[in-house]
Amino acid sequence: MNRTLYDLTAADGTRFSPYCWRVKLALAHKNLAYETIPWHFTEKEALAASGQGKVPVLLDGANIVSDSQIIADYLERTYPNEASLFGEPPARALSMFVKQWAEMSLHPALAQVVVADIHRRLHPKDQEYFRLTREAMLGRRLEEFDATRHLALERLDLVLRPLRKLLTDQAFLAGEAPNWADHIVFGALQWGRLMSSTPLFQPGDALLGWMERVLGTYGLEGATPAA
Repeated sequence: MNRTLYDLTAADGTRFSPYCWRVKLALAHKNLAYETIPWHFTEKEALAASGQGKVPVLLDGANIVSDSQIIADYLERTYPNEASLFGEPPARALSMFVKQWAEMSLHPALAQVVVADIHRRLHPKDQEYFRLTREAMLGRRLEEFDATRHLALERLDLVLRPLRKLLTDQAFLAGEAPNWADHIVFGALQWGRLMSSTPLFQPGDALLGWMERVLGTYGLEGATPAA
């Protein structure tokens, strides 16, 4: 079966969407081969068959599935003989808490750090769209984020402290092996790691070690930033 994922790209080819990274890890978790199609913010027509204009969009044979959580549920339902993304029902419920925390706390903290960097690295055809939508969403001009980067990094550190402590004491969020909860948080931190002009992690950081373990679990060690 042909399997293709539309994957958000910067001008230099870096694939940076936190939601697309979730899906790429989920596909690897399920041991499902796929190809990616690089996609830009303004290429809405390419996604018309999905009925909306955002990635990730997965083409799985004749099936077209969008939204990272819907894709994860689809993969779990469609490929039940492969490793479960969620584990037992209580673990799935906890992964939904992780999802809410990531989207309501971690993503906003990271956005304050990387949003201006992302704009600089986009293809020129995407920059005006990104500026208009993100400034409307965040209520500030992009240039203002550079001036307050040091404060944003301090706030991000506070958000990350419980996660850093947890991953000092255990290998993965899910315990001994990664699952959908790890994929969600990895996607967010990979977004920041790939796009921030300021390093987010120092050598020896527990979070950096965890990210490498996640990649290693799926045979993605040494993956380039544009992978």
